[in-house]
Amino acid sequence: MNTVVGSHDILMVTLDTLRYDVAAGLVEAGRLPNLARVLPGGRWERRHSPGSFTYAAHAAMFAGFFPTPVEPGPHARPFAARFPGSETTGPGTWVFDAPDLPGGLAKAGYHTVCVGGVGFFNKETPLGSAFPAMFAESHWEPEFGVTSRRSLERQIDRVERSLRHRDEPVFVFVNVSALHQPNWFHLPGAVAEDGDTLESHAAALEYVDRHIGRLFGLMTRRRPCFTIICSDHGTAYGEGGHTGHRIGHEVVWTVPYAEFVMDRAVQPRPQWGRARSWDRVAR
Repeated sequence: MNTVVGSHDILMVTLDTLRYDVAAGLVEAGRLPNLARVLPGGRWERRHSPGSFTYAAHAAMFAGFFPTPVEPGPHARPFAARFPGSETTGPGTWVFDAPDLPGGLAKAGYHTVCVGGVGFFNKETPLGSAFPAMFAESHWEPEFGVTSRRSLERQIDRVERSLRHRDEPVFVFVNVSALHQPNWFHLPGAVAEDGDTLESHAAALEYVDRHIGRLFGLMTRRRPCFTIICSDHGTAYGEGGHTGHRIGHEVVWTVPYAEFVMDRAVQPRPQWGRARSWDRVAR
């Protein structure tokens, strides 16, 4: 990552609440063509979230603790705040002297942009302002939120405006709210009385796939873009009697993860092995 920071734009996308089983099943069924185009090997990596709900997971990720590979470790991280005794900071880890990744990248010359989605990014309360305050530029509108049927389209419109006339490297973070409840309206023919289901959760991901290619195109106009796209946590739809998240259930802790470098053709560059092999970056 020490050869990436400074030479690449950086995009971080969290698909809020997306379950691994749904994400993996849809890509294997050929129902996510735009995401499959950029996922290394055309597949999601199965990982464990650092938190069971949005605030906890993002607090960890903004400190450099992204979802952990499910295989036994240790696993070196791509980014890490300087922390004595860290066992997951390797030779290829980009280490920053700041309490959070946006602040660290800002010190390295990046313009940082947050486009929020769920309530923890709405800036309407002190808590909803905590994460946006980490960025030089932050945005939230009701059209970005969980009740909007076109949330991702409006979020990408905002990214496009933020990138105009920007020449310096950028770190763009987008919290995609479309998967989060309520999502019933993404399923064709569904009505509010049907409620949210695994099927509407899947339909919401298909909605994301239809539009996310435009975001990738925006991020590759000027220079290669290092991208992390993942879920922050999953959610339950009746498993074991549970509904929702902030619980210690397998469907909540297990999340899809991918990282890759995109060029102007919106295709991943040849990979350095699995995502955790950061010591290969400089080779």
